[in-house]
Amino acid sequence: MDNPVKICVLGVGVIGTTYGYVFQKAGHQVEHLVRENQRNTVPKQLSVHLLDGRYNNKGEEKQNSYTITLAQPYTSYDFILVSVASGNVKNAVETLASNGLSGTLILFCNFWNDRQDIVGMVDEYPYIVGFPTAGGCMEQDNLNCVLFDHIMMENEVKANIPNYDDLSRLLITSDIAAKVPHDMVEWIWLHMAINAGVTSSAARNGQLENPRQLALNLMGDSKALSEAVKTIRETILVVASRGVDLRLYNNEIMPYKFPSVIAGVVMKRMFAGNELTSRIMTLHNDIDDILYGCTSVYNTAKDQGLNLPLYYKKMDKIYSTIKKD
Repeated sequence: MDNPVKICVLGVGVIGTTYGYVFQKAGHQVEHLVRENQRNTVPKQLSVHLLDGRYNNKGEEKQNSYTITLAQPYTSYDFILVSVASGNVKNAVETLASNGLSGTLILFCNFWNDRQDIVGMVDEYPYIVGFPTAGGCMEQDNLNCVLFDHIMMENEVKANIPNYDDLSRLLITSDIAAKVPHDMVEWIWLHMAINAGVTSSAARNGQLENPRQLALNLMGDSKALSEAVKTIRETILVVASRGVDLRLYNNEIMPYKFPSVIAGVVMKRMFAGNELTSRIMTLHNDIDDILYGCTSVYNTAKDQGLNLPLYYKKMDKIYSTIKKD
């Protein structure tokens, strides 16, 4: 490829590696930064099983390999992809700085922070807030992942980065569309709130240790999905309590406005007929990450004095089970 984009992926996690694989296959230069004590243990190649939703809304099963190239200190990149738990962003940026790496950060993270908090985390790095529509799991040297045909991305004005056009080119050449919501940070809050409603409903008996089975059980139960819709209506109120005008996100919340019984039946059919969505639900098994989103929503709701009986009941059961363990 003429003029490939140079990308550093922080770590060898599922999200960063999935997009690193896709960008590399499109002809771009991708390297991974790992800790010094891990450099000798990172595999040179990964086996990749991808359910690829870029060209077919049912997804295409693909089996391939991904060559991992390690980043060297004091290197300049066009973009550095950071996908870590929100609380770890500051540590991640400090790692980049200590290795002398430069470039525009693509932040693919859950944030329950406001924009000023994010500015404090990234220090002097230029950055853009985005959100991946991919997921999966890593087992030894095997990446099992799902990729949709788009990502969520901040608009050019709010991002205010010097190489927005290069990011657009990176996505276009990788056959990934960019969807731009009214405000990316608010969109992430809403996404986290909806996920909290779903997760707490899936784990309504208090158990979280088998996320895959919980997801399968939820997706196959229209009654449980109906209850999840009611819970999501509660958790969405937490986002509104932060001053977000929900009318700006009608497309995101429309499915939860229908009568819950009808919505539950529709969602069950949707999961049964959409392998991309159902598989990404079952592959996400990072319990700490799942709990981070649920707890962020829970604590804010309590602080705001909101009345969310369904959500509180489910989360209190989860917390009591965790304490027993």
